Amino acid sequence: MNISSLLQFVASFAWIGLIGVVAAMFIRTSRNQPSKGLATVAVVLLVLAILMTTVGAGLVFIEPDDLAIVVTVFGGDGIRPEPLTAGLHWIIPFAERVERFSILNQTYTMSSSADEIAGATDDSIQVRTKDGQQVYIDASVIYAIDPLRAVDLYRTWRFNYEDGLVRPQARGVIRDVASQYGVEEIVSTKRAEMEQLITEALERIFTSNNLVLRDFVLRNIRFSDEYAAAVEQKQIAEQQAQQAAFVVEQKRQEAEQARQVAQGQADAAVIAAQGAAEARLIQAQAEAEANRLLAASLTPELIQYQYILNLAPGVTTIFVPTDNQFILPLPAP
Repeated sequence: MNISSLLQFVASFAWIGLIGVVAAMFIRTSRNQPSKGLATVAVVLLVLAILMTTVGAGLVFIEPDDLAIVVTVFGGDGIRPEPLTAGLHWIIPFAERVERFSILNQTYTMSSSADEIAGATDDSIQVRTKDGQQVYIDASVIYAIDPLRAVDLYRTWRFNYEDGLVRPQARGVIRDVASQYGVEEIVSTKRAEMEQLITEALERIFTSNNLVLRDFVLRNIRFSDEYAAAVEQKQIAEQQAQQAAFVVEQKRQEAEQARQVAQGQADAAVIAAQGAAEARLIQAQAEAEANRLLAASLTPELIQYQYILNLAPGVTTIFVPTDNQFILPLPAP
């Protein structure tokens, strides 16, 4: 309890005591009993009640989270030019009063979810994109009162700045900026850029209206049911196309692999044939060389000897004419 509240409590207690004493005086007077002492008490309580009421009405304690605008009967527009900040202040009793503002951050949310907004209705922003599609945007505006310009805010908007300024300006800026983009850009490549443009536009508007924009949050973007169904079908088609392309690539790789295997087998067959031919050539050359060497080594006696060796195995005795030394005639030397 601050001192201002304490004084008001004492003043209330004094007024209650005064009423009790006055009632006792009337009772004692009706019974013809003396009430001089009660009269003195009544005067003291009256003075105390008036004093505490006056002082309590003049002392104002401002919480650290608040500032106050002083509305006065003096001055041209009835408002003190400077607000009251945190602490204990004096105002002219009964001629001035204070209107308190919170200087904490405030959040205004526009959403389709009833859990996130004060009302139960859909408060999301409907936007027509550059390509004619309907989208629904959920967003939050985080802002605060500019303490240095609170008097101007009160003079212009009183306490209606949220409904009269924050809500309509935020919805209008979101619609204007989002309408410059296509639906695909809003939900993918251009979302951050769009959010930045909205933030900059709201900063200018809030500054010129004595508010400070703390942050703008683009919470969610939803499509119409028709477009959502079309997007789903498109995604299915793209997935099917990707699957078909994968199958084609797989078959191409299998065909390439088979071609390479066949090429390898053909190359192996060529190499094997070349090896066989070279081997046959070497063998033929060896046989020719052997025949050459054999032909060079033949003599009539060797031929005769080989002939005899190749006779029938059963022949054991050969008779030849006495005038021939050999079985076969030998060429003349």
